[in-house]
Amino acid sequence: MDKLSFLKQYRNSIEFVSNRDLLNIGKENMPEKWIEIFKETDKTRKKDKLIALWNSVCEKELSNTISYLKEKLLEFELIVDNGQYAVLYSIKSENDELLYYEGGIPSNSIPKLQQDWSNVPESIKEFYEKLHNGFYYLPSRAMGLVPVERITHFEDHEWGILEELDGPLGVNMATTYGFFENGMGGYVAIDLNNCIGDVATLWLTNDQPEYNLYFWDIVDEWIVIGLQDN
Repeated sequence: MDKLSFLKQYRNSIEFVSNRDLLNIGKENMPEKWIEIFKETDKTRKKDKLIALWNSVCEKELSNTISYLKEKLLEFELIVDNGQYAVLYSIKSENDELLYYEGGIPSNSIPKLQQDWSNVPESIKEFYEKLHNGFYYLPSRAMGLVPVERITHFEDHEWGILEELDGPLGVNMATTYGFFENGMGGYVAIDLNNCIGDVATLWLTNDQPEYNLYFWDIVDEWIVIGLQDN
């Protein structure tokens, strides 16, 4: 099965952007750094520019993820998914399976979390505004940072685990958002009332939550687990 046929099993709207169409993309639709990366014709330099962009945004926060991409990223291509530009990453897992990850292209039109976006920790905003509007395993749309429009507002959901908590609830549901999903009921969540130092909660729908963890440590570890084992 060719790549596009495989992808369309999961997302029927996906189309690849041709080199000719790439030349017509304006800065209003895509950040200049991304246009520059995709206009690079030398494959090695193109990948180097991509890794340089990741490093400029989250070198410390996602160091293990970046190391894995350096070693195992085979190809990355510009696609349109449901009318939005995105990057399709083709990555080898530890057992040599080909994995497809998607990273949304940030743009000025990304819907924010209304007034709450200004309270999101700076390092997280930087990822979404300068690198990707989410970065996740394409078939499941999980094991990664979800797009802004799919961030989970905890107040909007029923959580059965609340009745089983051992102690008092350690987050305010009205100001807590899940930025990372593992696809199996696990979230890395930020309470915007208590997020100094990128403090996060590991929220599980079938186990006790873990509070006061460093957001990027969990995210970096879980992304790499997904890249190795999917």
